[in-house]
Amino acid sequence: MGSLRNPVGPLPSSIYWRRRAVAASLVALLALLIVWFVSSGDDDGKKGSGSSNGAAPATSITPGPSRPGPAISEQPGGRDESGPGEGGDGGADGGADGGKNGDTASPGGADGDGTGSAPGGTGGDTGAGGDTGTGTGTGFQVPANSPLPNCAPGSLKLTLRSVKVSYAPGEKPRFQLVARNTSATTCKADLGPKTAVLTIKDAEADQVWSSKDCPRGSGTLWLRVPAGGSVTHTVEWDRHQSAPRCATPPAAAAGPGTYLLEATVPGVKVMPASFTLAKD
Repeated sequence: MGSLRNPVGPLPSSIYWRRRAVAASLVALLALLIVWFVSSGDDDGKKGSGSSNGAAPATSITPGPSRPGPAISEQPGGRDESGPGEGGDGGADGGADGGKNGDTASPGGADGDGTGSAPGGTGGDTGAGGDTGTGTGTGFQVPANSPLPNCAPGSLKLTLRSVKVSYAPGEKPRFQLVARNTSATTCKADLGPKTAVLTIKDAEADQVWSSKDCPRGSGTLWLRVPAGGSVTHTVEWDRHQSAPRCATPPAAAAGPGTYLLEATVPGVKVMPASFTLAKD
């Protein structure tokens, strides 16, 4: 212990103390370096652990619960189909009035009662004389004893028109009588050749043809007219003249010129229409 306090050697004691101080300083510096190295290693480990926690992948997003029911399998703008309350009564009203001239009954309005498209009816007017008739659409032929009420004259509006203004030689003129029901109740109307009488007159006001001259059968054509809707009765004329009570008419067909078409229906006023038969 004495040698530690009082160095022994050929050199002065101050030199030995300096050496000891330098050695102690080196040892202390080495200890500090070791402590710093160990501490920095721990810090790096903590930082690495924190980094790995921050870089962890996010949990995957899963879709939410699907709604019940079938998936949509049609493209927009697909078919347009009738649903409840949008259906109409579709039908074909037709028949034969037999003879030369034809008439057709077809509707101009739709009845919104029902679901989807309702079945149509077919019917024929075996009228008289020269009328053959067929009908299509929502207004169709019904029997005379149908429970439907008769259309009141005040609720029935009639329009008479020629399908074309002028007809070429040999072309059969076609006329339309449109009956519109302005009431809120579906009813039936008789547009047969005896009740809705169509008459054709020439430029001299001479009668050329009339639907009541020689009708066959009952000469009636009862059509169902929907509330707020209409039905169209179409008549085709073959240009031949007619004679009352089925007498023999003149053999010559109607010649070129302007003709007046009139309709007479009990209790209803109908404006006349005109048409032209062109020259050859």
